[in-house]
Amino acid sequence: VGESERGIREVFKKAKQASPTILFFDEIDSLVPKRSEGGTDAHVTERVISQFLAEMDGIEELKGVVVLAATNRLDLVDPALLRSGRFDLLFELPIPDGETRLSIFKIHTKNKPLHKDVDLRTLARRTDGLVGSDIQWLCQRASMSAIRRFIKGKKEVVNARPKELVITCDDFEAALKSIQSGRP
Repeated sequence: VGESERGIREVFKKAKQASPTILFFDEIDSLVPKRSEGGTDAHVTERVISQFLAEMDGIEELKGVVVLAATNRLDLVDPALLRSGRFDLLFELPIPDGETRLSIFKIHTKNKPLHKDVDLRTLARRTDGLVGSDIQWLCQRASMSAIRRFIKGKKEVVNARPKELVITCDDFEAALKSIQSGRP
């Protein structure tokens, strides 16, 4: 009891001592989630949130300390943290549109051996609702599928020339099915 609050105090204390400093809290929703009624750790959560807010608003100014936070679930962050004066700017990245998804596919397939049957524009259309990290994962998954197929082919071919390593439409199809079914 009290260790989390102490940890928050220490982070802000060290940031002030080492200023100028940027404090970055990734997944801020896990540190300061919405307060709810009941729950087994409700009091601990309340104290952690209170300590975080006290450090942000505290008597001692955060001179030379910039606090940044990121979340992909803003709806889970305690509303007190989002009030004006705490974070000067809330910046939301929307889900990418088709052209943006196409650009993301191009970035993650650059210098990769794509088979001529792979149409990135079609993939961009079929991935409506997915974000950059999902598309990156799809490209990695398709690449791994191609590598596995290539290695398996090399083992089966003894004296013949092994097939070239290429990422096919089937590799992307398997990755799409995997992400659509919720299995990583």
